[in-house]
Amino acid sequence: MKKIFVFVLAMFTLTACNTIQGIGKDVKKVGEVVETAGKK
Repeated sequence: MKKIFVFVLAMFTLTACNTIQGIGKDVKKVGEVVETAGKK
């Protein structure tokens, strides 16, 4: 039972890291678009 809990916890942790990384990439992309628009 404890092994299953650890596995599920690890899966949630890895998923959260991937989600946070994806959000970071999206925010960076939006910043680049705003910067490009500001230069025009």
